[in-house]
Amino acid sequence: MTTDITDKPYNRAMMVTILLIGTFLNVLNQTVLATAFPDLMKAFSINATTVQWLTTGFLLVNGIMIPLSAWLSTQFNSKWLWISAMTIFAGGTILCWAAPSFAMLLSGRLIQAVGVGVAMPLLQTIMFSIFPPEQRGSAMGLVGIAVGVGPAIGPTLAGFVVDNGSWRNIFGIMIPIAFVIILLSFFFMRPVIENRRTHLDVLSLILSSIGFGSVLYGFSTVGQNGWTDSTVITALAVGVIFVALFAVRQLTISEPFLELRVFAKGQFTVATILGAIANTAMTGAELVLPMYLQIVRGQSALISGLTLLPGAIVIALMNPITGRIVDRIGGRELSIIGLACLTLGTLPLCFLQSDTALWWIILVYAVRMLGVSMVLMPITTVGMNALDRSLIAHGTAVNNTVKQIFSSIGTALVVSIMANVTKGNMPNVRLYIKQPTLLHHLIMNANLDGYTAAFIVTAAMSFLGFLMAFLVKRSTKKA
Repeated sequence: MTTDITDKPYNRAMMVTILLIGTFLNVLNQTVLATAFPDLMKAFSINATTVQWLTTGFLLVNGIMIPLSAWLSTQFNSKWLWISAMTIFAGGTILCWAAPSFAMLLSGRLIQAVGVGVAMPLLQTIMFSIFPPEQRGSAMGLVGIAVGVGPAIGPTLAGFVVDNGSWRNIFGIMIPIAFVIILLSFFFMRPVIENRRTHLDVLSLILSSIGFGSVLYGFSTVGQNGWTDSTVITALAVGVIFVALFAVRQLTISEPFLELRVFAKGQFTVATILGAIANTAMTGAELVLPMYLQIVRGQSALISGLTLLPGAIVIALMNPITGRIVDRIGGRELSIIGLACLTLGTLPLCFLQSDTALWWIILVYAVRMLGVSMVLMPITTVGMNALDRSLIAHGTAVNNTVKQIFSSIGTALVVSIMANVTKGNMPNVRLYIKQPTLLHHLIMNANLDGYTAAFIVTAAMSFLGFLMAFLVKRSTKKA
């Protein structure tokens, strides 16, 4: 019989179901606005560099909150912590739905991110606590359905909603679902993580917030200001200094905000980096591809979302399978094959033209998502299994923090490079004002150059991950 930390029996299947549905709703937010970006840019009169903050800002706050969640999970009953996180998420969603301005919409997104930043690592800590090591791959395969399908299906859902109503309905749909999850959590969630009182190092929280926030701000403004801009250089320099100070402090205090000593386990380090690369490659493409389809191809938001749907189906079908495979043979072979698929599926996107066949885009995107399904959750299992049980909560926090912050910076970098290349190749309107057809052609070519640059960066990341995958050991079993 399954019991919680108070030795009271509980329904593990029902609790896992609630966690997975809640997580699906949370991670859906990472990319749910991707196909709505063109509409939002028109609605609020903003550019691509600004609108992408709805995603990168969301991911950054996630990254700041995740290490804090490791501390929170040791202080508070996991049932009430989960309910609190989902309530904060619901509040942010309501604010997004009612937002009268871009600033208010961004504020709602950041509030959502606070809830998600607590709920996501809490889910993984709970799953690793209630399942034995030999079942964790399968358990994380289930988590992978929510974590992988949520961001993947987001653009399709948003496309359908935008084409048939207002972008506000994207959030309106989520509100009742969030409240149902909160209600069910009161009855079926149970405390399953042992609590112990530890000190919260406020200085570490401040250092990490300034450090990672400055780095992300620097990368995010490259598209608008260029690499030589003093603001960009200053932000990156400040970010690097504060991140270094943060790291030094974590290694020298007795109760670190983020336990960086887990990186002493080589397999955990490799797994964390590979997971971050896969997540960034997935998120970056989900932001850039819908822009190409709508701006260059003139496709509707729904069609651009449907183009990504087969990839979402692939990851939904494959995640449970790859979870069982990693339980049996480990993650080395899966990682190598997966990152090869991710790289090969990205290369054709570096050569997109205005008339590239949609079926070809659908196919290569599905190949990319097949690769992601072989890496994202399986490699997380590899990393967690390399740690002692006492370090799982810390390992989960570190793994998610690196993944989210790397994804934030990586996504901001990809979008900034895209915007910078596009801006640099834009024609002088005054020279072609009497040749509107040629002007339109040159503008589309400038956009294509930007998308090409974005996918080249993504392909390079994926190939680097492929090379690193050979460092994964064949067996993940502890001695």
